[in-house]
Amino acid sequence: MELSKHVVISGVILCETGLRIGGSKDDIEIGGMDNPIIRNPVTGLPYIPGSSLKGRMRSLLELKHSERTKQSGDPCTCGNCLVCKVFGTHKARESKLGPTRIIVRDAFLTAESVAELKAANQEKGMFYAEVKYENLVNRKTGAAHPRPTERVPAGAKFDFEIVLRIFKEDDEQEILNFVKEGLGMVQMEYLGSSGSRGYGKVRFIHTTIDGNEFDL
Repeated sequence: MELSKHVVISGVILCETGLRIGGSKDDIEIGGMDNPIIRNPVTGLPYIPGSSLKGRMRSLLELKHSERTKQSGDPCTCGNCLVCKVFGTHKARESKLGPTRIIVRDAFLTAESVAELKAANQEKGMFYAEVKYENLVNRKTGAAHPRPTERVPAGAKFDFEIVLRIFKEDDEQEILNFVKEGLGMVQMEYLGSSGSRGYGKVRFIHTTIDGNEFDL
């Protein structure tokens, strides 16, 4: 297969509600948060792993387009469909689709959001995040058991970048439309965890393809 070009989709992920992508609890101190978000280990700043956005896009597109996923609930392994072509064949036994077409970079806070969250950290003691308390209610006794959960606050923005590999035999517009459809479905659903409880509503803004603006 001959690589023809790369296409770059970029923009900003705007969190319209609090966003939670879980991090490691290995380094929790006594009295620390037991449901932390994922953070850069050096700066402590939250970020969105490329795997989280890629996986969410894939799972939603599979629910719509993959009969195998509809039947089993598992990632598609057919090795022949557009999902497998764009996102990878996922342990397919046989496939002639070639390399994965999509590369999703980790998304980091914009400079504006870093400044805003830094100010909140200094004024309110928020370590670049908010702590939301949720209650698990015992249906028999009515007793509530509060549980603190960390999440990125609404209004935070992250720069994102997606690179598409276009091979000579590919239909470039078909792949672009498919990726745009996936991004649109994430907007309609949620990113991260606990979407059914209001978390993770995002919007993709200032989106460009090779520097040219486009709307989802």
